[in-house]
Amino acid sequence: MNSGTLYIVATPIGNLEDMTLRAIRVLKEADLIAAEDTRHTRKLLDRYDISTSLTSYHDHNKEEKAPVLVAKLLEGKNVALVSDAGTPGISDPGYFLINLAIHQNIPVVPIPGATAAIAALSISGLPTDSFVFEGFLPSKQGARTKRLQEIATEKRTMIFYEAPHRIIRTIEDMAAVLGDRKAVVTRELTKVYEEAIRGTLSEVLARLKTGTTKGEFTIIIHGAEEHAAQTDIDPQEYLRNLMLHRGLSKKDAVAVAAKELGLPKKDVYKESLKI
Repeated sequence: MNSGTLYIVATPIGNLEDMTLRAIRVLKEADLIAAEDTRHTRKLLDRYDISTSLTSYHDHNKEEKAPVLVAKLLEGKNVALVSDAGTPGISDPGYFLINLAIHQNIPVVPIPGATAAIAALSISGLPTDSFVFEGFLPSKQGARTKRLQEIATEKRTMIFYEAPHRIIRTIEDMAAVLGDRKAVVTRELTKVYEEAIRGTLSEVLARLKTGTTKGEFTIIIHGAEEHAAQTDIDPQEYLRNLMLHRGLSKKDAVAVAAKELGLPKKDVYKESLKI
């Protein structure tokens, strides 16, 4: 018996009119649709009169559910995987199922459509010829700062996702570690309250602090300039950013900078005296 096909179906990131004709057909013809949130996906299916059976597949059940879905595929059933919004497999649990299907030699077919990262990049006005997608940064500040330090010399345009309750802290850390680079932060793309905030990181941060932080955010940041790759992070500049963007006193900034930069506290203190 031939196995079925696993279809990776992109769905709208907000505006339901962004659904493609091919995606509608595949979802109607599939034997089963695996969705992150079946209640959320049901609204989309009802909009397009799709009656295909739904089953849940999300980050908390992926290890138990993926083998069940693969078994159905091996029986010859066609399964369509969808996420809550956008393209499955991009910063979501689709990766786990996709790899398991590939391991079983099951055909995996993409049904292209919306992706927030590319939609945001396309309107950013920042270089698009070469870019890197970082997804979500670590939620804890120490780990987040460490990752930002690791990519501080990245020359390509960088794309990140962030949750609304962390967006301000993340932009503060970006400004402190990466410097005051050009950036664009988009919110609620394709929805009623779609917004794109452009400027330097400090300008974007100021706008965010006086506006709303509801909705899903995508952050686009200009890559490091050529000379930035030749030098280490300047402790003085790092201290200035900590005091300006995080509101730390000089004493607290010295302690934080020493920890986050991995430098002796006495050396950072000496640099603080020059400010």
